[in-house]
Amino acid sequence: MGAACDRFRADSELSRVNAAGGRPVEVSALFAETLRRALDVAEATGGAVDPTVGAALVAAGYDRDLAEVRGGGPAPRLVRRRVAGWRTVHLDGRVVRLPRGVLLDLGATAKALAADRAAERALADTGCGVLVGLGGDIAVGGPPPEGGWRIRVTDDHRDNGPGDAPGQDVVISAGGLATSSVTVRRWRRGDQRLHHIIDPATGIPAASCWRTASVAAATCVDANAAATAALVKGWSAGTWLVDQRLPARLVRLDGHAFALAGWPEETPVAITSGGRAG
Repeated sequence: MGAACDRFRADSELSRVNAAGGRPVEVSALFAETLRRALDVAEATGGAVDPTVGAALVAAGYDRDLAEVRGGGPAPRLVRRRVAGWRTVHLDGRVVRLPRGVLLDLGATAKALAADRAAERALADTGCGVLVGLGGDIAVGGPPPEGGWRIRVTDDHRDNGPGDAPGQDVVISAGGLATSSVTVRRWRRGDQRLHHIIDPATGIPAASCWRTASVAAATCVDANAAATAALVKGWSAGTWLVDQRLPARLVRLDGHAFALAGWPEETPVAITSGGRAG
């Protein structure tokens, strides 16, 4: 997946598409599938999660590996401007064309899709229940262990597992679970604190009332899309998630957590996988 969709690899297909300057580019089946899923996500979330935020991420300083970005630098001059939008992306089979100056970022969808595909492949190869975790993205398949897959939901995916990190234990038996947060991929530039969740309507990091969103859905891609959309949508995310029948846990900036659409209260009980975003 990295060779196809890594924004920081000069030899990736994504870099080649972004550098095409408006010219059509033939891509691999994997890249085309990932882009198609990203476009579907954009439509399902009403544009809250949009793959054309690449230039906005660069403008915010996220133009290389996060460890290097955190090394500091001058404060960026952020301009509030709606991104080009997913409808400007043309995908015809395996041929992609972007308007000149538009940059794609497929990171979130690509990672979630990789988790879904890996779980499907592992299940096919082993015939037993499997769980694949890629950062904050989790996909499961096949028969779960007795009692289901127990997962620790926290602000930071590196704390998912045994331990006393603030969060909640939940159990899933199918589908996917994803957590998005504005507390982990953060950096400082000058006197500005920035993060990687871009609001497509403004082209700058989302000024969310939530610090973390966790969602269970039919697939990891759907869960990731809904969790990211929740951070962008802000207060309206609660109604949207309930309407979509997607179990979710939203954590306010002050740490207060809200359980929605069947997500359990702060006790380790099971949740169903939910539906699809959109």
